[in-house]
Amino acid sequence: MNFKITGTGSYIPNIVTRNADFDQHEFYNIDGSNFPQDNETTIRKFKAITGIEERRYLEDNLNTSDIAVIASQKAIENAGIDPETLDYIIVAHNYGDVKSNSIQSDTVPSLATRVKSHLRIKNPKCVCYDVLFGCPGWIEGMIQAQAYLRCGMAKKCLVIGAEALSRVVDKHDRDSMIFSDGAGAAILEATEEAGGILSHETATHSFQEAGYIYFGKSNQADAPEDVRYIKMHGRKIYEFALVNVPKAMKECLENSGKSINDLKKIFIHQANEKMDQAIINRFYKLHGMTPPDNVMPMTIHELGNSSVATVPTLFDLVSRGKIKDQELQKGDIVIFASVGAGMNVNAITYEI
Repeated sequence: MNFKITGTGSYIPNIVTRNADFDQHEFYNIDGSNFPQDNETTIRKFKAITGIEERRYLEDNLNTSDIAVIASQKAIENAGIDPETLDYIIVAHNYGDVKSNSIQSDTVPSLATRVKSHLRIKNPKCVCYDVLFGCPGWIEGMIQAQAYLRCGMAKKCLVIGAEALSRVVDKHDRDSMIFSDGAGAAILEATEEAGGILSHETATHSFQEAGYIYFGKSNQADAPEDVRYIKMHGRKIYEFALVNVPKAMKECLENSGKSINDLKKIFIHQANEKMDQAIINRFYKLHGMTPPDNVMPMTIHELGNSSVATVPTLFDLVSRGKIKDQELQKGDIVIFASVGAGMNVNAITYEI
């Protein structure tokens, strides 16, 4: 028995926010002091490092669970299944439903339960729960889903990554320009068809790294102390990722029984273009090689970093032929990989 993705779907919000839209923001250092440079310089340097030119923000009338539903409906339609036959719905997110212009996160009931309710699934044996695993949450949800399939507890699972980071960013923090919103979903099924998940690797590094991404007060000194926003130690994350992500990918590929020469695509979490390129270079260097052209599809330039949604959205877009010069063929070997808050790292080797 094999475990294959039979359908995918995604939701990309309609509100486009370009780098120039941050020109009037008041950015401060974490200690509340003024930046030594003007916004034009800050934005130019940001673009050079991250590759981000624009990002998508969620419409005011929608929440994270709403776009999870939309992505799920597309995946269900793409797979051609009856939603009543789903055994598990797993939703990866980090901040729940945060309504527009609100500071409160709503996670009761779980987002997975909300998705099931909106899909109008009556089957009580369709079990729903959420995964809080940082940006690698969707990949971890896929790993959990294949475990249910492997042991016979399920035949079909819906795994979703959805996030609205625009609702939890500090507008006075230049890192806020990285984050975006979106949702991606996949149906994972047990099948006799060849291919599917070949191996996986997961690790949590928390001895010294747990606080690399955290919730903290605004960089604006006079902001309320009790209101918290997503914060990160960018340099520490960069250094951590360059060591640990290539290592996890290498171990995952080796455990699959496939060769680096078999690898066609790497679907990596779109956090920072410079960091992603460095990770891929390090991964291939571990094999004594340089990366082939076009091995790493990218959406970060237009979509930014939508956390758990980046990998499933990227895979959906490539699968549907919506990214120029990127395509998949039956039998292709690919890797899904991510790094994020925790600090968590994971990877899946997958045969299309």
